[in-house]
Amino acid sequence: MPDMQKVEFLRSGLITCRHGFSTRLGGVSEGIFASLNLGANRGDSMENVLENWRRFGDALGVDTARFVHGHQSHGTTVRIAARADAHAISAPTPWRSADGYVTNERDVPLVVFTADCTPLLMQDPSAGVIAAVHCGWRSTVADIEAQAVKAMVSLGAKPENIRAAIGPGIRRCCFQTGPEVPRAIDGLLGGASKGLYGPDETAAGKFRVDLPGTVKRRLEQLGLAEENIDELGVCTMCRQDLFWSHRALGAARGSQANLIVL
Repeated sequence: MPDMQKVEFLRSGLITCRHGFSTRLGGVSEGIFASLNLGANRGDSMENVLENWRRFGDALGVDTARFVHGHQSHGTTVRIAARADAHAISAPTPWRSADGYVTNERDVPLVVFTADCTPLLMQDPSAGVIAAVHCGWRSTVADIEAQAVKAMVSLGAKPENIRAAIGPGIRRCCFQTGPEVPRAIDGLLGGASKGLYGPDETAAGKFRVDLPGTVKRRLEQLGLAEENIDELGVCTMCRQDLFWSHRALGAARGSQANLIVL
């Protein structure tokens, strides 16, 4: 296996427990998967994926031999996870549908995969509760944010104590949609969507949409303090040197992973 550059990832200054948003840099995969592909269902060799996970885990200081993950279906299912739910990336997923995970158990890494969708990591440091959420536009407008906060509260978290980190994803500069997405955002936010979308001046009938901003505004509606929400401000489609973008590359790509653990 080739020895690529150092593993690079992003962190939020608001989250105090171990966490990270991966980039595509620092792994051993080659070709369209170069180099830190962390997705096991893209066509990359499992040998490479396992080594990439080992490297990513070492960089974060996390044992990634087993972690909580499942099949992401762009829905609103958020599961409360326990240590027994963690499994190796090479093992079949026990959950056929889940786009978010919450736990209050220590040393249970939670992981969601992205390649343009918005990753959301949350922590209530007082209650000892964390969440990892996959916020595609469909799950976002269907209010997966509320399901995640509700699940955290069920374990003792309080919205005013929750800290949120919104990681790299496609941003307004690159996220062109039809009118159905702005309409759905209006429905989610009760019309409080000023500044989150506007007409695309380059294409009639199209819009440019701020998906990370929509997630942030919904979290504020759910009781999170603005100062407790960190939006990292990185566009995956603009920065294809650092990230895979599904919109730009389609299926011929690797996957980023977004991890949080108590």
